[in-house]
Amino acid sequence: MACFLVSAAEAAVVTAAKKSTEKKEAQASEHPEHAATFEEEIKVPFSKKLKWLSYMLWGGAGLLAFEHVWHGEIVAWFPFLSAMADPADASAMFREIATTGVAMAVLITLVWGAMCKVSDYILRRDASDEAHKSAA
Repeated sequence: MACFLVSAAEAAVVTAAKKSTEKKEAQASEHPEHAATFEEEIKVPFSKKLKWLSYMLWGGAGLLAFEHVWHGEIVAWFPFLSAMADPADASAMFREIATTGVAMAVLITLVWGAMCKVSDYILRRDASDEAHKSAA
């Protein structure tokens, strides 16, 4: 009914955090005393990883919202969610938000975390392969 609202709320928070992180990374790279270490050079910037999460969350929320419009659960008139018209339906909607919506948002975040770990591993592996090739 409205489970996509959890992903949309998390996406809004992640988008704001991404903007803040981008500014901090830009400021840190402007200072000449900040010399990137080898570890920092081979990592994907955290702002880019947050961008991945943001895309995943906004995309999922958008697709779910479309599906709810398709099934008539979101309407063009107030209160916009058809379940809000009846208190019994509203109770079921809040239960769905608390269970299904939170579970989906957590799952997306866990998948994103695994993606970040795998990308760091691949970049470290490639960098060590390059170091071995240049040493030989």
